[in-house]
Amino acid sequence: MAPGARPAGSEVDEGDADEVEEVEEEPTDRRQLVAEVLGGTPPSAHRPPASPLRSVLPEGLGRRVDAFDHAVDAAFGQVRGRRSVDRFFYTASALGDYSLVWHLAATATALRSSHHEREALRLALALGVESALVNWAIKSMFRRTRPPWEPHARHQLRRPRSSSFPSGHASSAFLAAGLLSRPGGLPAGWCYAVATVVAASRVHVGIHHASDVVVGALLGAGLGRVALRAWPLPARS
Repeated sequence: MAPGARPAGSEVDEGDADEVEEVEEEPTDRRQLVAEVLGGTPPSAHRPPASPLRSVLPEGLGRRVDAFDHAVDAAFGQVRGRRSVDRFFYTASALGDYSLVWHLAATATALRSSHHEREALRLALALGVESALVNWAIKSMFRRTRPPWEPHARHQLRRPRSSSFPSGHASSAFLAAGLLSRPGGLPAGWCYAVATVVAASRVHVGIHHASDVVVGALLGAGLGRVALRAWPLPARS
C-alpha cells in the first residue's frame, strides 16, 4: 500500500472532509465580487423560494396582485420575440444596470456649471444609498423568486442572484428622475419617460414581476423626495 493511502472502505474523518472542501473551493473572482456588491446579494446567500405576496399581503389582495403580474406579463408576451422590440427593451435594461444611464446623464449636466456638479454628486450618493437599501436591506426581507428564465434569455442579459422584490432598476430610475428633473435641470418629461422604459424593460426581459416594478418605482420616487429634503441645494442663479 502506498504511503498515506487509506484502506478500501475506510471513512474520511470530519477534519479531512473539511480539508477536501477547502481545496475544491474556487477562489473568488474580484470582478464578480464587485458586481455582487453593486448589483445584489452574493451567491452564497441562498434563499428558498417564497413570495412576499404570501407572507405580507392579505390572501385576497395577494391573489389580485398575482393576477396583475400575470396579466402584464401576458401583455408583454404578445411582443416578445420581435427583434426591434426586444432590442429596445434589452438595451434599456442593460443601460439601467448599476444606474449607468443616470450617471451618464448626471455627468453630462455637471459640465454645465458648479451647481450642476453638486447635483451630480448628490445623485451619485443618493443612488449609492438607494442601492444599499434596496439590494441589501429590503430585498433581504423578502424571498420572492424571479419569473421563469424563458428562452428569450438568449440575449445574454445579466441575471441578478438577489430576490425579485422590489425592482432595483425601477427604484433607481425614479429616484434619479426626481433628482435630475428639478427646475433648470433635464426635462421632466424626458427623465420620467426614460425611467418608465427602464422599469418596464425588467418585465419584458423576464427578470421582474410587474408588481416588483410598481413597488420599486414608488419606493424610488419616495427616496427622491427624501434626498431633496435631506440635501437641499440653493436655487440656480
